[in-house]
Amino acid sequence: MGETAPVRLLRVDEDVLERLLHTAVTDAEPIDVMPPVDGPPGWNTRREEAFRAYHRARREGLDGPLREVTYAIEAGGEVVGAARLEHREPPGTPGVLEAGVWLGRSARGLGIGTAVVRALLAETAASGAATMIAETTAGNAAAVAALRRLGASLTTDAPTGQVHAELPAVP
Repeated sequence: MGETAPVRLLRVDEDVLERLLHTAVTDAEPIDVMPPVDGPPGWNTRREEAFRAYHRARREGLDGPLREVTYAIEAGGEVVGAARLEHREPPGTPGVLEAGVWLGRSARGLGIGTAVVRALLAETAASGAATMIAETTAGNAAAVAALRRLGASLTTDAPTGQVHAELPAVP
């Protein structure tokens, strides 16, 4: 594998949001990048507006009412996906943030996911949380491998194939 382009996490303002939406529409399926929206499959105006609303609602960040922040992932100057961190403990209790990541199809398998998880760990530490968790499936070999490479403690629920990962936050 060649050298991975530098990865940056960008807070999602209106300009970044439009770049992120473009990546989602051209390089991902709606179900891979956002909560479900009723209607026929595929991208449409209703899903695009729901995508925008989802990210706008999280602009206040970890201290906002949703206690979640989203970032656009930039690699090689292009927005290639999104990442999020969300509190998983009661308000006022530091400790655990859950991470989520999606990458457009063209950005997968390039080492970007591992770099993003590293960046999310740094954000987790900066927030004062001690632990970052992530959920994936055993079938998502790339995500499992990235988490394993970074030293995650992995627990697999054999009947469902769900994989739970825990990583200590590092400054």
